[in-house]
Amino acid sequence: MEQNKTELSVNTEVFEKMAEIAAKEVEGVTGLTKKNVDLKGFIKTKQPLKGVKVENINGSIQISVYICVDRNANVKSVAEKVQQNIKDKIQTMTNTAVTKVNVEVSDIEIPEEKTEEN
Repeated sequence: MEQNKTELSVNTEVFEKMAEIAAKEVEGVTGLTKKNVDLKGFIKTKQPLKGVKVENINGSIQISVYICVDRNANVKSVAEKVQQNIKDKIQTMTNTAVTKVNVEVSDIEIPEEKTEEN
């Protein structure tokens, strides 16, 4: 009797979307920012700048995410929670090993002060 095996193939863009959603779920994250890149490198790659970069290396996933945090948040704690949440969500949903999650805090959200006009 022959067993049917099903292979799961997930597009890199789907991993990016999963990582984005998982990062935004963490309290203290106000959003994702664009990766800092030098203009010369951007022109060569012609890829849009994103807040998440996913690399599939030999079947395991490495993720870099660029976040903006709330000004009152504990940056270290938020970054650690983002790492864990991304890893847990992707591994649970796809059964694919996430070997590394790099979190770069690229910005801090500071609300604009409202000025009263007389």
